[in-house]
Amino acid sequence: MTGFAAAARPTPLGVLSVELRSVNSRFLDLSLRVADELRNFEPMLREAVGAAIARGKVDCRLWVQRQAQPSAPQVNDEAVRQFAQLTERLRAAVPGAAPATVADMLAWPGLVETPALDNEALRSALQSALDEALKALQASRRREGDALRAILLERCDAIDAIVVHLRPRVPEILAQLEKKLAERLNQALMPALAGGTVSKEEIVDRIRQEVTLYGLRADVDEELKRLATHVTEVRRVLDAGGAVGRRLDFLMQELNREANTLGSKASAIDLTQAAVELKLAIEQMREQIQNLE
Repeated sequence: MTGFAAAARPTPLGVLSVELRSVNSRFLDLSLRVADELRNFEPMLREAVGAAIARGKVDCRLWVQRQAQPSAPQVNDEAVRQFAQLTERLRAAVPGAAPATVADMLAWPGLVETPALDNEALRSALQSALDEALKALQASRRREGDALRAILLERCDAIDAIVVHLRPRVPEILAQLEKKLAERLNQALMPALAGGTVSKEEIVDRIRQEVTLYGLRADVDEELKRLATHVTEVRRVLDAGGAVGRRLDFLMQELNREANTLGSKASAIDLTQAAVELKLAIEQMREQIQNLE
């Protein structure tokens, strides 16, 4: 699901900021953009985001807005004294040696001291900002989840309405189809009856068998019952909450299977139209479910 959140905390380096963005994805895809001085906190970021979010493409940005007047580096007087003594000894030993330059002095270990970073203070500030940002992101995703739930329930109502409309009409539709089939078979077998090759009883029995078999193949009552059962399960899963994406993916496959079977059995315009409407509603649900955890 999509979402955005940001949080900031003051630190000795400056203002530390965390920014989280998520878009739809079937799996967790975490991308980090971290300032160089904060690289050692990457494992902490990955662990926290992975524990809070299970699905989605998440971009995490971490940076520090430096203070206007950062602490200036300090010169270590003792290191300067040691450097001067060493250069004097070297010049005495090598009279032709060039004098030391400022660059040589700055390269001397410990001569210039930069204030050490307080990693614990940074870690504490990052943890606090990250917790706030993750809570805000989860709240944003929950709001979108509530909206998606409403859409899915609306589609469930549409499928239920189709099933409720069709089920009482199935016997009537089958009776009409069986009647038309019996009439066509009767017309087709009349020449055989007139020729005396078969008896009237044999023709009646054959028509009865064909009509019965046709009725069994064309009956869609079981498919409609299973559609209603699957929709009930979708509602139950949505009411249960939690990470429901994979369970709903499976239910969409089952719904689509029943709609396809209904379409393949459709021998009347009402059934064909119902199959098309069912597949449209199921496809709309599948598109939305891709956004759920």
